[in-house]
Amino acid sequence: MSIIIKSDREIAIMRQTGRIVATVLEILKEQLQPGMKTRELDIITARELKRLGAKSSSKGYQGFPANLCVSVNDEIVHGIPGERRLIEGDIVSLDLTAVVDGFQGDSAITVGVGEVSPPARLLMEVTREALYAGIAKARSGGRLGDISAAVQGYVEPRGYSVVREYTGHGIGRQMHEDPQIPNFGLPGTGPMLRKGMTLAIEPMVNIGDWRTRVGDDYWTVSTADGSLSAHFEHTIAITDGEPEILTVV
Repeated sequence: MSIIIKSDREIAIMRQTGRIVATVLEILKEQLQPGMKTRELDIITARELKRLGAKSSSKGYQGFPANLCVSVNDEIVHGIPGERRLIEGDIVSLDLTAVVDGFQGDSAITVGVGEVSPPARLLMEVTREALYAGIAKARSGGRLGDISAAVQGYVEPRGYSVVREYTGHGIGRQMHEDPQIPNFGLPGTGPMLRKGMTLAIEPMVNIGDWRTRVGDDYWTVSTADGSLSAHFEHTIAITDGEPEILTVV
């Protein structure tokens, strides 16, 4: 495993990229509404990235055909935007990775379409809070397993499951760098965290079982039991003190 330490200059570029990613996700959240086709979200993403001087990292990545991933209800990650119309009560995970001057920013949010059910709302809240529980453990001198254990320790006592077959990851010049960051594990294990490491932490949480299946498009990952799933993600930098979230406006 070769973990890349970023310089202050490189982190500054990633901060710029992260702001753009966060801005586009906020625009998508504001414009999302019942009756919208998921491909319309992709069109908005392409337009806004161009306006802001960034490019999608997802489009063309191993053949992926869109600018962002749109995953609805029981879909966990890697959903391909298309002709599906969103309806009141859906929950939609939007996962966007962009690049500016050779450096990546990666973030995801799950949002409700209109009014959503109380179980769906609580799932989103728990997943979002699990992300921040993991981020709080991303401190120099700690271990990677501290992050994983914090996510798992927040989610499972509340009756939910963490997806085990897909993980967070290092990020920088490449969308996916070492190390992988599972959303389960033991504290005090794994590589030591060091200043200058940049990580994409991304809990994927299911109401039901953690197991998954891949759809006929060979991309869309859904829960095996058809239960709802939520996904939140930030790109962060390890510092001498508190971790810095890079994917914020």
